[in-house]
Amino acid sequence: MRVGIFGGTFDPIHVGHLRAAEEVRELFSLNRIYFVPACIPPHKRDQQISRIDDRLMMAGLAVKGNRFFKVSDIEAKRDGISYSIDTITAIEGTFGDVYFLIGADAFSEIDTWHRYRDLFSHADFVVMVRPGHSGISGLAMFPPDVRESMKAVDECTFEHTSGKHTYLQPITQLDVSATKIRAHAGEGKSIKYLVPPAVETYIVKQGLYRRQKTNHIGKNMESIQGKMWKS
Repeated sequence: MRVGIFGGTFDPIHVGHLRAAEEVRELFSLNRIYFVPACIPPHKRDQQISRIDDRLMMAGLAVKGNRFFKVSDIEAKRDGISYSIDTITAIEGTFGDVYFLIGADAFSEIDTWHRYRDLFSHADFVVMVRPGHSGISGLAMFPPDVRESMKAVDECTFEHTSGKHTYLQPITQLDVSATKIRAHAGEGKSIKYLVPPAVETYIVKQGLYRRQKTNHIGKNMESIQGKMWKS
């Protein structure tokens, strides 16, 4: 089974996330993509984020009806900071091939991630690149201590000594961001067509981004139920 893992804050999940995931799923013939909202994002500990149950709910609403997309609460159930290496190692034995979806901007800062060197030997990376994005190309895009373990297969494919690969994958560019959506919602502007209709309804109904219902940890788990990986 070939699965994709798409982690992020998803505050909120939007059409850009969904379209990118759909393109990767189709191009890499993935059987399923799991969206994994981070409970305590390590790079956003000083920022206010929506509660994890709100972000899980929005993600669930966004993928409803797509049999290839699922939401996992694995990081919501884990105590402490949400590190990608912990998530990947926890699930790599469950599935055959694991593909880790990551944006080009995040990949350019991969050397700031917890145990980032280990990531390249536990999953195949799919680096989603927007048209015209500069700075992501060739072996030079890898941190020096990872670069020595990589070789170029072609201009968009790189092989790690573990046998895992990193793929540069161009995706459709949509001028959508969670920051813009939060700003629009906070100002009472329309967010229609920036998020799926069900997510828009949830944001409006819950008053998200228009009130101080956020905190640094965002952990309120009473309403979160179900298995780690819902099939």
